[in-house]
Parts: sequence; C-alpha cells; structure tokens
Amino acid sequence: MLDKWVNRADLAESAINERHSARVWGLPRTNLGFVAWPSNAKEKLFIHWHYWWQAHYLDCLVDAARRRTTKARRDRIRDTIRGISVRNVGKLTSNRYYDDKAWLALALGRAGKVRKVRTPKSLPSLEQNIVDGIDSLTGVLPWRSGETFYNVPSNGPAAIMMARTDRLDEAMKITDWIFDNLIDDDGLVMDGLRMRMHGPELVRSIHPYCQGVAIGACLEIALKLRERAGLTTTVVDHWSDADKAEDSLKYFAHIHAVVQAVSRKMTNFQGVIDWDTGDGDGGLFKGILVRYLADVAIRLPDDSPTNRETKKIAARLVLESAESVWNHRLEVDGLPVFATDWTTDARLPQNFGLSSSSLSDLVSVVRVDERDLSVQLSGWMLMEAAAKVAEELENNGNSYTGRSR
Repeated sequence: MLDKWVNRADLAESAINERHSARVWGLPRTNLGFVAWPSNAKEKLFIHWHYWWQAHYLDCLVDAARRRTTKARRDRIRDTIRGISVRNVGKLTSNRYYDDKAWLALALGRAGKVRKVRTPKSLPSLEQNIVDGIDSLTGVLPWRSGETFYNVPSNGPAAIMMARTDRLDEAMKITDWIFDNLIDDDGLVMDGLRMRMHGPELVRSIHPYCQGVAIGACLEIALKLRERAGLTTTVVDHWSDADKAEDSLKYFAHIHAVVQAVSRKMTNFQGVIDWDTGDGDGGLFKGILVRYLADVAIRLPDDSPTNRETKKIAARLVLESAESVWNHRLEVDGLPVFATDWTTDARLPQNFGLSSSSLSDLVSVVRVDERDLSVQLSGWMLMEAAAKVAEELENNGNSYTGRSR
C-alpha cells in the first residue's frame, strides 16, 4: 500500500511543478506557483499570487522532501522561499492578515528542518510579529490588523506555530478560547467572533479548515505538555507532572471530539470528506483538514482505547478520501488534475480567452474550480497525507482494510 501512495504523491508533485511552477519575473533562483492553470497574462506575471497559497505550496514541497530528500527538491524549496520574499516586495511581516503570516511561519519552520536547507533569517521576526498581534482585550489574534473579527483561520495556525516554538502559554490561551466559544451543537468548530457595538456576534460558518487547525493545535499542545513533563508513559511521578498530564488529557479529549464530529458530519457513508468548498481560498480547506488528520493518525499516542480509536478514524478518513479523489482524477499528459469535490469527477480546466467567443462562455470557463492552484494543492496535500498514514501503518505492522476496490 505504501508504494502506491508514494507514487501518487510523486505524480501530484510533478503535476503542480510542471503546470504551475515558474521563476518570479524571470529572476534566477526564484520560484512560485501560478495561481491557476492554464494561466492568463496577469497570473504569469504574478500580479495575482496569493501569499498564503504559496505558503501551502512550500509546505507541500517540504512534504515531498521529507519523504525523500533530493537536491532538486531542496533547490526548489530554497527558490520558493526566495520567490515569496521577492514577490512580497518587502518584509514578510508587511501583510495585514495574521492567517497568511501564520501559514508562512509554519511552512518556513518545517522547511528549516529539511536536510541541508537553512531556516530563513526572516523567520524569528515573522513569528514575533504574529505573537505581538495578540489583542490585549480578547487575548487572541484578529483576522487582520485593525480588525475586530477574531477567527479560527488566524488563531488556529498561530496556536500551532506558538506550540511548536515553545510559546506554550499563548498557544493554550488561544486554543482554550476556541473551544470555550466556538463549538456548535454538532461538536464542530465555528468560524469566529465579530465584536459589535452591542457585544460579540458569533460567525457560525463551518469550514473543514477550522476543524483541521483546531485538532492540529490541540495535538501540538498536548504533546508539548507531555514532553515538558518528561512523560514517555502514562506513569506520573510528581505532582507537577500530574498537572501537565491532566492538561494534556483535556486537549486529547478535544481531538477525540472534533475527529468524531468530522466523521459524523463532514463525510459520506464511505468515509470520504464531502464538504463543499469550491474554488479560490476554499480550495485549500479540505487539504488543511487532512494534513492534521494525518498528524492525528501518526502522532497521537496510542496509550488509551479512545486515542487508538481516534487514530483509526483519522487514518480511515484520510485514506478513503485519497482513494476517492484519485479515482475521480483526470489525467493530462499522464499527470493528475484533482477535483474540487472529492466525490465526483474532476473537470478539465480550459485556457479561457483563447477559445471563448462570448461573455457567457468566458464566465462558464473561468468558474472551472479545478483551474485553481488551491484546489490542486489540496489534492497534493491529500496524497502526501495518505503516504504518511500508509507508512505509519506499514511500520507498525498494520494494514488498512477499507472499502473493497
């Protein structure tokens, strides 16, 4: 099973790099992803480029390099980091959106752990800029500077970053705020809170993205708490260790609940994530969810029956979704085009403007969601997630017995 998913992840990587990858304004040793394929003139000039999409492109490049490090993969990672800096035209902190900056900080942090790739010098200032953005009144991050909307898409990835960089108190406060305020009756994580003159107003929208970052933040916090307590088993020797162990159990319980809610409410009867996310930014939402489901399947300790059951559910959601998306792909020149809807066939993107003869034709072609880099990155993230889960199962002598193929 592992070889199958590694091969599919390799093909997804090749599809993105061959169709979307290009130098920034022709400058050597730079790389970014065109935001759509086929690309129009503005997209080829990176007039449209989407800071946070490029962060996920970089994250996917890191996924591939961590599976198998090659010189070509290391070079592309370095070139993409330079490309983001060049296109941003200034410091990486010169962006109003904290979700954008948090995603880039996470990707740069992971890139620095790839063999022979240096952590960018700009990373510490980017991380500190995010921490400094915490609102003194609410204790959490606004969606963007000067905003009174406090949402999970900004706070979730920021909490993951803070936990990974030993800013554990901040990570816990943010994550506790999410679970204290933004869980709906189905157990799913809502979008955020908007501060109005009459008081806070819930934004009840449900997105796969929010479920993913919530479980990701809880996992990082719980594992860090166990690490600080020196816990390699469930045995606790000191009262201080007991406190940390108790705190970690709370975050594990959050993971159990959200994974169960996703399984109940966001999947079809086969276990495939079938939430409608469309194109544009939404094209990344399901990919973000499966990235952190794979983390749960791999990194959640297996020292309790509930943890073991949660790991199995997370693995099933990743592998069933990946099988469905792969079976519904198109192939162009032997490389996949992934569908935005993970339960239906992918549609062929077209090069609008060349064959369209009327405005109605132009509009219908522009709206082919599969044209967007975000949609294709989600497919790639899913293939990488499946490869990670398959490797974990194989290393533990387990096999996945899902639907018959």
